[in-house]
Amino acid sequence: MSTTRHLVNRQRRLATVAAERTAAPAPVSKPVDAETVAEEPQDDAEEQKEPEKEPEKEGTQGEGKAPKSGRSPRLRVRLPAVLCVLTVLLGAFAAWAFTSAGSLRDDPSRRNTALTDIGRTSEVKGQITEAVGAVFSYDYASPAKADAAVKKYLTGAAVQQHTDMLAEVRAQAPKQKLVLTTTVTESGVELLDGDRARLIIFADQSNTRTGKSEETTYAAAMFAVDAVRRGGTWRISGIDTFTR
Repeated sequence: MSTTRHLVNRQRRLATVAAERTAAPAPVSKPVDAETVAEEPQDDAEEQKEPEKEPEKEGTQGEGKAPKSGRSPRLRVRLPAVLCVLTVLLGAFAAWAFTSAGSLRDDPSRRNTALTDIGRTSEVKGQITEAVGAVFSYDYASPAKADAAVKKYLTGAAVQQHTDMLAEVRAQAPKQKLVLTTTVTESGVELLDGDRARLIIFADQSNTRTGKSEETTYAAAMFAVDAVRRGGTWRISGIDTFTR
């Protein structure tokens, strides 16, 4: 009996405890404030963000560091200076070139057309070659021919220069029966300026004595002549033997 009563009492107690647990209200969770919920993620996001770097001041930038624009301040300063220097140099060169060109135009030696005026160059060479051969040749048997050549081909100072150069030949020619022959082997126009010219002459000379015993001597000569053109004819105006 006691045992049965004990079991019954035990079951009643268990049933009571179970009933109490079932009837007990569920634990009420603490209400969450909406503002708190909204602020907490924002705080977390701000904590996760890296702190922004303060922009460096231009005065505190270290030497050698380029600014964000990618162009060095020194480059910006030096470029205008370099352009100014180049402008000055180009201006100076232009002034020098203009002055030099003017001086070249004014210099008589720059007006030499010996290499450009082929027709005039050929003309003066041909006529002076003929003149040299005529005035520097002399035949004791026909002195008048030599005198005519002097009048035809010589002018100015060349007349007296020629007389001095051939004075001894004229004096000895009748006695030794001299025949002087001059042949131009080469000539070059050194200067040709309008109606004035200067030529270098290379010539061979033969001096023959036709007396009792005929004898011929040969010599080479080089000299320069100045020429002027008058009435369409080139005449020798000066003779330079390079002796001075």
